[in-house]
This record gives sequence, C-alpha cells and structure tokens, in this order.
Amino acid sequence: MDNQVIAIVDDEEDIVELVSHHLKRDGFKVREFYNGRDFLSYIQSLLPDLVVLDIMLPGADGLEICRMLKNNSRTSSLPIIMLTAKGTEADIVVGLELGADDYIVKPFSPRELVARVKTILRRSKKEGEADKIIRIGPLAIDSEKFEAAVDGKKVELTTTEFKILEVLAEGRGRVYTRDQLLKKKRIWAFRRTTAEALYCKSNCC
Repeated sequence: MDNQVIAIVDDEEDIVELVSHHLKRDGFKVREFYNGRDFLSYIQSLLPDLVVLDIMLPGADGLEICRMLKNNSRTSSLPIIMLTAKGTEADIVVGLELGADDYIVKPFSPRELVARVKTILRRSKKEGEADKIIRIGPLAIDSEKFEAAVDGKKVELTTTEFKILEVLAEGRGRVYTRDQLLKKKRIWAFRRTTAEALYCKSNCC
C-alpha cells in the first residue's frame, strides 16, 4: 500500500493484534499504541496516514484525542476511524460530529475494517489531489504539473505566464498593478534561477 502507515490506538492487546495482522496482510505498515499519551507523543514528530482509534483509553480518551487532532491545523486532515464498544446512537453521533471519518462498533469484521481503511485513504488522496488544482469557471490550473486548461483543453504557456496566471487566480477578484506583479518574487524567481544556471554553464566550466 505504498508504505502507508496506520496507527492503531487501543488498550486491548487482542484487538490491536487482530487489526494489525489484517492491515499488514494487505500491505500496510502499522504503529501500535496502547494509550493516548504514547500516540500523542508519536505524532509530535511523525504522522500516520490514518488512525484507528478506540474511545475508552487510559489517560486521554479517544474523543478528546479526536477533538485535539481536528482542532490542530497540522493534523486536522488526518483520517480517523473510531473502533469502539460504545455503540449507542448518541455515541456514534458525537464521534462523527467531532470529526471522525468513520465509526465502527465492536465486535467487528476485520475484513470490513480494512476495506473501510482503503476507502477512506482513496478518498483522502483524491481530495488532496483536487486541492492542488485551482478551478475558476472553465479554467483549471494545476500548480504541481505547471499546466492550465480551458474546458479541458490544454493552454500552452511559458513558465512566467503560468506563474502570473496562478497569482491572478489565487487572488481572484483583486486588481494588480504592473508594479505589484513585478514585485512578486514567486513569478520571477524561476527566471533568475534559470538565467544563473545558464550563465554558470557557459562561463564557469
């Protein structure tokens, strides 16, 4: 699964072992945590691709952890699946309203859990890719590929033209003067870097 990492946070060792086994069998890497404190310490430096989170944990419970993750800009987009024995309608509603992407009640099917993990990761990937594309009416600007298209037809632009278009699109509704555009370093930095490289190639070798 492209080395995707799933964090399992649950104080029941048999549950952690069961979930870990099925995820690893499908190619995922797994990080196991038996309390909220260790998990919160881990994400200070590393972020998994998805969290399978129990509610009833020693120390900080799963709901509090979910709230903390969703209220932090660094972790707000981290997908969370609640896996818990708390299965009343009120429990489920609270978990989803706090930002959980899915809610599974124990006892559960490990195969179904893995299927839900894959579905959420696919959805997250598509949303991430969509975020890199600016759309204004028929115009689509792909900042990663340096491509622009109108009604699906690619428009040929120089790098400078593309960067100017990107700046204008991001500031849609705003009027820029020529001087303001000339001061935008992100537009002209590429030209300077390229010119310097060409100069060095012809004069430094």
